[in-house]
Amino acid sequence: MDAPTYDNLFPHRHLLGIVDLSAVEIGFLLDVSDSYVDLNRGADKKQTKLRGRTVINLFFENSTRTRTSFELAGKRLSADVINMSIATSSIKKGETMVDTSMTLNAMHPDVLVVRHPDSGAVKLLSEKVNGAVINAGDGSHEHPTQALLDALTVRRRCGRIQGLSVAICGDVLHSRVARSNIHLLNKMGARVRLVAPPTLLPTNVERLGVEVFHDMRTGLVDCDIVMMLRLQTERMRGTFVPSTREYFHFFGLDSEKLAVAKPNALVMHPGPMNRGVEIDSVLADDITHSAILDQVELGVAVRMACLDVLTDNLRAKVANEES
Repeated sequence: MDAPTYDNLFPHRHLLGIVDLSAVEIGFLLDVSDSYVDLNRGADKKQTKLRGRTVINLFFENSTRTRTSFELAGKRLSADVINMSIATSSIKKGETMVDTSMTLNAMHPDVLVVRHPDSGAVKLLSEKVNGAVINAGDGSHEHPTQALLDALTVRRRCGRIQGLSVAICGDVLHSRVARSNIHLLNKMGARVRLVAPPTLLPTNVERLGVEVFHDMRTGLVDCDIVMMLRLQTERMRGTFVPSTREYFHFFGLDSEKLAVAKPNALVMHPGPMNRGVEIDSVLADDITHSAILDQVELGVAVRMACLDVLTDNLRAKVANEES
C-alpha cells in the first residue's frame, strides 16, 4: 500500500483560517511543524522539498515576524521566494488587489502568502488564482499561522493543549490573532477565557465558546497560559481606553497579576510588544514564564510545514489530473 500523501490528511487547497479546519487537521499540521524544529536548530538548515517552487509574499500591511519567517521558511525548503513591495507596486498607481493577484497568477506562482488590512480580502484573492494561498492576517478576521505557532509553543512547553485553561487578554476586538486562537483552542479541547475592558470586546463574544472577565485578578485565577494582545491603535476609530498608563494599571500583565495564575503559568505575546502597556518588561524577559521568543522560533517551523503541505497538495492534484 502506498504511503498516505498530505492531501489525504489535509485536503485543503488554501490555508485561510482555523475555523475551516478540524482538530485532526490542526494536529497534523502541528506534527509536521514539529518535524522541522530540530532541522532549524541544526547547522545545515536546508532541504530541497520546494526546489523549483515559487512563493510570493504579498503584504499590504507592514510586518516583521510573519514576513521574515515566511521568507526563511521558503528559502530553507529551497523555494524561490519573492517579497513584493506594495509601496513600489502598481497598486500605488490605482491597480486593484484582484487585478494584482491575476497578474501574479499569470506568472504561475505556487504559493501566495497574503496579508491585507481588510477582513475577507485574502479569501477573495484565493478565488482568483490557481496556486495555494496562505492567509498571513486579514483585517480583524484571522491569522491562522500565528494560532498554529502558538499551539505548537503550548504543546511543546506543556505537553498538551486539551484541558488547559488559557486567558487571552487585551484588545480582542481588533485582534485576528485572538479569533484564530479562540477557534483553535476550542477545537483542541482547551478552556478559553477572555480578559478585557468591555470597549475592547466584540458584541456577543460569548457565542464563541469563551468565558468573559473584565478584571485581570479574577480572569487569570488558576490559568495555565496567559496570552497578551497588543493594543491595535492603528485600527481604532475613537477612544477605547482612557490612556496607556491607565490601561497598564488595570490590564497590563505584571508579576502581581500573574501571581493568581498557576505557579508555572506560561506567558505569551504575538508581537510586536508595547512594553509597559500590555506587559511589564521584566516579565516579558523572564524565561521561567515567558515563551515569547519560543513563539518567534517556532513560527518558522510552522510556516515551513504549511508551505510543505500545501505545495505537496498541489503536486498531488496535478498528478491526479494527468492520470
